Amino acid sequence: MHAVQAAPASAGLPHVRMRGVGKVYQTGTTDLVALTNIQLDVQDGEFLSLLGPSGCGKSTVLRCVAGLESTTTGDVSVGGQPVDGPPSGLGVVFQRDVLLDWRTVLQNVMLPAEFEPAERQVALRSKALYLLQMVGLGAYCDRYPWELSGGMRQRASICRALLTDPQLLLMDEPFGALDEFTRDQLNLDLLRIWAETRKTVLFITHSIAEAILLSTRVAVMAPNPGRIAEIVEIDLPRPRTLAMRDTPEFASYSAHIRSVFERLGTGAR
Repeated sequence: MHAVQAAPASAGLPHVRMRGVGKVYQTGTTDLVALTNIQLDVQDGEFLSLLGPSGCGKSTVLRCVAGLESTTTGDVSVGGQPVDGPPSGLGVVFQRDVLLDWRTVLQNVMLPAEFEPAERQVALRSKALYLLQMVGLGAYCDRYPWELSGGMRQRASICRALLTDPQLLLMDEPFGALDEFTRDQLNLDLLRIWAETRKTVLFITHSIAEAILLSTRVAVMAPNPGRIAEIVEIDLPRPRTLAMRDTPEFASYSAHIRSVFERLGTGAR
């Protein structure tokens, strides 16, 4: 069990760096402090999960990294460049799949390619077909989203996010609305995709087990105001499997993280 500092020293430049980040929303006569003093590094090729209960600022952190929210204080950089809008080399997967029902699965995955040159579109179409095959949707290219299950729709969303080979993948509770069995399978799919691509992933979840299973490190967040309470390094062997959840090592990580939430007076699943 390794608890590490919120912004560990590293010989290499982090892919994502947050220093002293705060976010305050003005609501009438009062201010709502959503985030305070967020210090976070996400290394190149790392899978880092932000874990915490609803309302602790997880999505706000992600939106600041994505350039969809400005910070009130502090600095955010991606790939060594300050974030003042959506950075290049970014893929995003939300909890809702936001597929367009009037487009086929392949057409939805190809959406980011529509403003690319014609020859680039040809190459991206081949990649889209490869990605769909990789996640088990090769036979569904010409189907429409309304013909798919929730898990299949999220697989298509992940393919779309990966189409242009982003360096950074942001995932905002992408499996939170799915049943447990589908969620387990998508966790395995994501582990396999990450092993093959080694993308830098910032993943949001309120599930302790999901965070431990997927991550290289877990940033435990506390609410009121949103802040990082502790970062836990997950030193479990890879490839990860669902059976690992029944091991003493996995249980030890889970117990430690639960103890952090108990100390904070909050909770997660």
